[in-house]
Amino acid sequence: MKFGIIGAGMIGRFHAKAIQEMTGGELHSVFDLRAEGAEKLAAEFGAKAYSDITAFLADTELEIVTIGTPSGSHLDPALASLNAGKHVICEKPLEVTPERIDLMMAAAESNGKTLAAVLNRRFHPAMEHFKAASTSGRFGKITSASCYVKWWRTQEYYDSAGWRGTWALDGGGALMNQSIHTIDALLHIAGPVKAVTARMDLIAHERIEVEDAAVALLEFENGALGVVEGSTACWSSTGHPAEVQVCGTQGSVFLADESFKIWDFADSRDEDAFIRENLMTTSAKGLGANDPTAINVTGHIRNFEEVVQSIEQKRVPTVSAEEARKAVALICAIYQSAREGGKRIVL
Repeated sequence: MKFGIIGAGMIGRFHAKAIQEMTGGELHSVFDLRAEGAEKLAAEFGAKAYSDITAFLADTELEIVTIGTPSGSHLDPALASLNAGKHVICEKPLEVTPERIDLMMAAAESNGKTLAAVLNRRFHPAMEHFKAASTSGRFGKITSASCYVKWWRTQEYYDSAGWRGTWALDGGGALMNQSIHTIDALLHIAGPVKAVTARMDLIAHERIEVEDAAVALLEFENGALGVVEGSTACWSSTGHPAEVQVCGTQGSVFLADESFKIWDFADSRDEDAFIRENLMTTSAKGLGANDPTAINVTGHIRNFEEVVQSIEQKRVPTVSAEEARKAVALICAIYQSAREGGKRIVL
């Protein structure tokens, strides 16, 4: 299928690399309001360049649009693309509020098109084994489910673009931007949250509106309790891995980025030996923890391929808008609780 990219910045180039390497897709065109940016990226990957979105979307050969603009500016290009009859794959977060995501989902449904998210951290072997363990009931009754993202971002990172660190365009700080994939993973494994209590603050940075540290207590619908901790104020020479920790009456698993620190169950299964041999880690280095450009493209490739396959098979993708909405809804509830002095918010 023929892809077009909206946004020719760092994320757009990342999308271009993934499309170039994927099976079932080719990069057809690039749109950016900055004609020079669109032309540069398009020339690098052998695609058409547009600085007029109407002309970009009028191209009848274009089938799928990926959106890599700042988080709070996903709605308008997504609506325009869906209403023009294109399928859409949108970067995280899908949008910065559930209400804005609902508008996107309604447009996808009314136009009969697929709206999918980039949830690239779902697409690695360790996550697949983690999910399978949860689905098959290996944890017994889940009692504890938490995630921790203790990363570092410099002041220069926030100063490098006017949208960074704003509620309108970043949608939040350490939670909405840096922690959302890990929060998505937590919900993917442990299930929905029914209530939250939270605090957040701006501790280590200046000239931004949003939090660089937040902690939330979670009450899951299955009865488990847990914690979300997200920060961009935790300096480290290597960066700390993002962790998802799930424990139950029959097992415990601690995932650090894309490998396990702990894989321990009361019952033994054939796959356990393979996991302990191939998917365990002792590394303290975090993937993208200090450098947002250090994330590999493999997850995006598999993410894009899954969406293409779902369109061809006429099914809902595993990275659907409905799936992507869950983490955004939880993060917004955490923000609401923190703004209201730690009030318990029921989702």
